[in-house]
Amino acid sequence: MREIVIATSNRGKAKDFEALFAPQGIRVLTLQDVDQAIDVKETGVTFEENAILKAETVSQLLGKTVIADDSGLEIDALDGRPGVYSARYAGLDKSDEANIDKVLNELADVPAAERTARFRCVLAVAGPGRETETFSGSCEGVIHTERKGENGFGYDPIFYVPDKGKTMAELTPDEKNAISHRGAALRKMEIKLSDIIVEGDGK
Repeated sequence: MREIVIATSNRGKAKDFEALFAPQGIRVLTLQDVDQAIDVKETGVTFEENAILKAETVSQLLGKTVIADDSGLEIDALDGRPGVYSARYAGLDKSDEANIDKVLNELADVPAAERTARFRCVLAVAGPGRETETFSGSCEGVIHTERKGENGFGYDPIFYVPDKGKTMAELTPDEKNAISHRGAALRKMEIKLSDIIVEGDGK
C-alpha cells in the first residue's frame, strides 16, 4: 500500500486526511508513526510560513514526500487572534478546553453580530526533488456563546456555521469535510494528487 506522511501528531487532523486518502488506497502516517522525536518549531508569522517550514523540515529528515498543515481560527473582534497561535492560545500545553475558555472569556461582552470568524488552513507539500506547493481553504462562521456538539476537535464546539444551523462539533465527519477549511484545501490538493503521491513513496 502507498503511504503519505502528514507532519502532525494530532489524530484529529489525521482523520481529515484519511477521509481523502483512504478511498485512493493510500495509508496516512503521522509523526507518531514514523518518528515521535520530530518536533518542528512553528516560528512563522503566517499559516503559509508555518506549513512550508514543517513540510520541508520533515521531508528533509525523512527523505520522503510530506504534507504539512497549519490552520487556525481568526476572530474579527480579536483582530484576527488567535491566528497562528490557535493551538497554544491559552498556553504551551495546547489544551483545547483552555483555548476555548480563553476565547469565550475574551468575547463575553461582544454581541452576536460582531462575533464573526473564520477557520483558515494552508497545506504545504514538500518532497525530494520537488518544488514545495501550497493549497489553502477557509470557512466562515460565528463564535457561539457556549460549547455545542461532541464531534471534531479544537474550537469546533464553539464555531457556529449559519448555513448549517449547527456548530462544527455538531456536524458529522462527512458534513464537516464538505464545508471545512481543511476540506476546501484538501479538494484543491486532490486535483494534483497523482503528482503528489508517487508509487512506492513513503515505504
